Amino acid sequence: MPDLRPTHAGIRERLEADEHERLSPLAAFSDTAARDQPEDESPVRTRFQRDRDRILHSKPFRRLKHKTQVFIAPLGDHYRTRLTHTLEVTQIARTVARALRLNEDLVEAIGLGHDLGHAPFGHAGEAALSHARGHSFRHNEQSRRVVEVLEKDGQGLNLTYAVREGIYLHSKARRDIMATAWGVASTLEGQIIKIADSIAYINHDIDDALRAGLLHASDLPRDAVAALGDTHAQRINTMVCDLIDYNWWAGGEGAPPDPPLLAMSPHTLAATNQLREFMYQNVYLGSRAKADDAKVRLMIDLLYRHFLAHPEQLPADLLRINAARGEPTERAVVDFVAGMTDRYAIKVFNDLYVPRTWGA
Repeated sequence: MPDLRPTHAGIRERLEADEHERLSPLAAFSDTAARDQPEDESPVRTRFQRDRDRILHSKPFRRLKHKTQVFIAPLGDHYRTRLTHTLEVTQIARTVARALRLNEDLVEAIGLGHDLGHAPFGHAGEAALSHARGHSFRHNEQSRRVVEVLEKDGQGLNLTYAVREGIYLHSKARRDIMATAWGVASTLEGQIIKIADSIAYINHDIDDALRAGLLHASDLPRDAVAALGDTHAQRINTMVCDLIDYNWWAGGEGAPPDPPLLAMSPHTLAATNQLREFMYQNVYLGSRAKADDAKVRLMIDLLYRHFLAHPEQLPADLLRINAARGEPTERAVVDFVAGMTDRYAIKVFNDLYVPRTWGA
């Protein structure tokens, strides 16, 4: 009797078996990943691959191309946006995961989803939304809400726990790239994203600041440059290779620390933190790149107040989600404003508050 099954039958099972043969015993395995809602398995993709694809095809992911990284609503084609930042984080993390025999698919899914909840205008928008609502707005919390609640008209994407956890726990405190504010991911893959996020933004923000004329290469702290390298590529290579070498145990060779936490070597970590603090002092907090932050605050505050007073103007899908969950109107307003791209926020603001001009 001939086998009438489709030729693609069993591909996922082979991929899952390959993970157990190829990856470190400390890796996260797709076949043990849990979802809140059970669903039929894909015949050709593992659970983490499906999570990655759901994020990649989502509307919030597409909106990242028009959200600020550091330079507000950049017109220059070569400045990073929140989307290019996301791609750089993901690729750095995949390099580390591959070297340490960890799960690249999980790393990629977390990396692509980690900034889905960023407000328009980057961290300036995040601070402005916090000010408008009177309590903290955090993009990692909003990113988790996007994938768990807002997508698919309130159903969420039904991602595995490991991906949702990694998205939520990628943020860190100001004082140190290794500092924790919400906790530490239970998977090594989630921990990679947290560090890769810092490696990416420190280095590409330097590159953009040099392009904008806010910095000159000679301004960078000499101790940090001596430790990490003179160029963008050298610094990333130093940080990535250090992360691999210092955590070689993660690949299953040697005893892991207790608890098993990824870290940089003290020397490289000190230099990386020095460079990060330099960027805070000279770019993130006190430079021409922040000159429009007050305008962002005013814009976000007025948008927030307007839609709080006129909730009937909110998108119908957000109103349905809001009603079904019994949440206050303020929650839907935050979801709407946070989901805006830079240019859409400017358009809505202009439509509401800037007088129209009339031709002859």
